[in-house]
Amino acid sequence: MKLITCTVAGEERLGAVLSGERLVADLAAADRARSRRDGTPASACLSDMMALLEAGASGMKAARAACAYAQGLVDSGNRAAGRVTLPLARLRLLAPVPRPRKVFCLAGNYQDHIEEGGRARLEVQDRETPRVFMKPPSTTVVGPGAKILIPPVARSVDWEGELAVVIGRRAKGVPAATAYRHVAGYTAMNDVSERQLVIKERTDSRPRDQWFDWLNGKWLDTFAPQGPWLVTADEIPDPHALDISTFVNGERKQHNNTGQMLYPINRIIEYISAIVTLEPGDLISTGTIAGVGATTGTYLKPGDSVEIRISSIGSLRNTVAASKR
Repeated sequence: MKLITCTVAGEERLGAVLSGERLVADLAAADRARSRRDGTPASACLSDMMALLEAGASGMKAARAACAYAQGLVDSGNRAAGRVTLPLARLRLLAPVPRPRKVFCLAGNYQDHIEEGGRARLEVQDRETPRVFMKPPSTTVVGPGAKILIPPVARSVDWEGELAVVIGRRAKGVPAATAYRHVAGYTAMNDVSERQLVIKERTDSRPRDQWFDWLNGKWLDTFAPQGPWLVTADEIPDPHALDISTFVNGERKQHNNTGQMLYPINRIIEYISAIVTLEPGDLISTGTIAGVGATTGTYLKPGDSVEIRISSIGSLRNTVAASKR
């Protein structure tokens, strides 16, 4: 399934994209209609994405049943389809998980990106442990079509197209061998980054000061666009066989394949879950590929458009605008 979060008349809805990608099943409405037909209780977990993910396997089963019911109405030409479906083109999509508890990101998970940063070759440590950082989830996460805002403190805002993993089951101390059992699905993310953040001038910059400048440059509002939807794990049996491209104003800047990750997804989950409990709805963005703007000194400016395309997932599009603060 392709699961979306959208707004209809100001109300947030959970949906599933139907075949042809023209219509979306309103999962709660479809589930209520199906339950009336079958004389069974309606599901309580289809109100929003977090409720669905927290319900685990039973939630996904309910979502699939509601989606199949809506698809059946559409395929049969039943007029009742109009009561449980919505036209995709008219919807305002939010991030698939609009309010994740945690957003983890990886730095340096592709060899070509490490080398474009100035390193002649990989070091042993690059393959031994991932470099994980976090973004503030409540202020960085935005959806498709939302604006990436450039505030006055930003001067070098860069793009980073990435595959993001959505956690579907609580995970603590999970071994790599069973890590994929905890994955609900996948989406696209732009790990937008301010490369030369300066809040205040200082007399000198020590290495640790520069490291925090780099980290703080990841935290700006709207700097984690995600979408367009969550593709469930059953539809992507091998997440390391996906092409990723990033386009800025229609020009392709990045292109590679997730098979080139230095640290695969199951080992990333093993590593993070050894430190902190992963919860349903948490996101892990798995690192970017070569072709970021910092390599050529080309950065985003107001009016630009950015598109992340990932095979088997789709396109995440955002525009760029200035912010007064």
